[in-house]
Amino acid sequence: MSALIHQTGLGAALTVLLLASGSATASSHMDAPLITLDPAANTTDVYAFVHQAPGAGKYLVVGLGVYPFEEPGIGPNKYNFDDTVRYEIHVALGRDRALGRASLTYRFDFETHYKNPHTILQSYLGVVQDVDDANQNLTQTYTLTELDWRGRSRPLVSLLGSGVVPPNNQGIATPYYNQGDDGNNPAKEGVASEAELDRYTAESIAQLSNGYRAFAGQRDDGFYGDIQSIFDLLQLRSLQPDSGVFDSQGGYNIHAMVLEIPVAELGGDQQIVGVYATTSRQTIRVLDSLGESGDARILTGTFRQVGRQGNPLFNEGLVAIADKDLYSRSSPTQDSVLFRKYAENPELAKLINLLVIPGSGLNPAPETNRTDLAGIFIPDLIKVDLSTESARLAGGGPTHPSNPDDVGFSRLGIFGGDVLTSRIQPGFGNGTLPGGWPNGRRFGDDVVDIAITALISDLRSSPPMIQGPVGDGVDHNDMAYNKVFPYEATPQNGRNHAHHGATL
Repeated sequence: MSALIHQTGLGAALTVLLLASGSATASSHMDAPLITLDPAANTTDVYAFVHQAPGAGKYLVVGLGVYPFEEPGIGPNKYNFDDTVRYEIHVALGRDRALGRASLTYRFDFETHYKNPHTILQSYLGVVQDVDDANQNLTQTYTLTELDWRGRSRPLVSLLGSGVVPPNNQGIATPYYNQGDDGNNPAKEGVASEAELDRYTAESIAQLSNGYRAFAGQRDDGFYGDIQSIFDLLQLRSLQPDSGVFDSQGGYNIHAMVLEIPVAELGGDQQIVGVYATTSRQTIRVLDSLGESGDARILTGTFRQVGRQGNPLFNEGLVAIADKDLYSRSSPTQDSVLFRKYAENPELAKLINLLVIPGSGLNPAPETNRTDLAGIFIPDLIKVDLSTESARLAGGGPTHPSNPDDVGFSRLGIFGGDVLTSRIQPGFGNGTLPGGWPNGRRFGDDVVDIAITALISDLRSSPPMIQGPVGDGVDHNDMAYNKVFPYEATPQNGRNHAHHGATL
């Protein structure tokens, strides 16, 4: 890490993808002041990658997490999707991608039901044997709607289907999430085949029209990183001898929506697409003392966007406080005008030069005219080349006995030699592209390390000057991922879990 690495092939390939395809990076899930006060609408991370199982069609897998820092097993009330929030994942195709404009919108609308409201047992009346059985007192269902904006000022609206949300992992009440189907044990690790999925997850995968599949429910937070030290004046534990490391999201759950989109529904795989997500709430007016009763009257209006996310680090780490809430309310179509200045002249590079670079053996990070970073973040979409083979997936690590990472997977993507081949862009010779970030984002990508490396390197030259890879010292999630849909790991057991500190 103390030496400047000048790797012509690796650096040039990275530059091509940064400028042509965009990226996704890290998140502490607290990107802007106002959205932090609204956890049900607060996005955590967005994922997008290509998957093709043997003998099956090709899919774009997209995912959105909300509700950061869910403490497992709370009660009597628990974390749920919010019926009053509109959750949307957007896909930009063709010319729309360069403009930051949605071509297709996939909307999740939730509804909450109680089987018995006349009890204090809010969520579980007994042990849940199957999803939505008599003992799952609180059950949420959802509808998934496609809005097709292609060539239209008003979208073509299609109902793709509906699904049911499985119970949260409470413990005794939800044994089949946990090892040995015993609620006293820790949550089951991720698996390598659909046949091995836990009962609740398998029962909640919704088969929708036109080959779509969806899942919505509680999951382990698949993001990992020492965010505490990054925001503690950038005093990275990884640069301090014998200090250990800390996964700030270890031991927490989120609520996630994952959607499998047939590539044929997007017009085929000879294209690069952009993905981002938004959350919206309805406007409300309260009118006092109207009518004979004198009671207040509540009027609901149109939905207004309160949060969005493409590349998480952008708003969190680059946009100034004065504009963070504006980012949450705005569209990627406005990024070039409103936010380009933050990518081209990142304050974070100055802070790294002041607080981290001295004594590290690294060269100072370029602080101005970062056209390379603007190529990543403007517009703020995750870009995915659909023409490649399947992205390699993370499981439980390279040596896991039953669910190892795919052969060739690297948490560092191209920095670890994990590459794919494009059939529609040159990449670095013969279509060579990164296997993960910045060509989409997979569960398991070490987006903190890749992002920090990009920031301290100079990707504007040819060949670029690459320093690193460097990072925060946290190099794996606290739970093994599933290598099958819905990919994100089993939710932590509320009865048996821990928040992970300096033991990783």
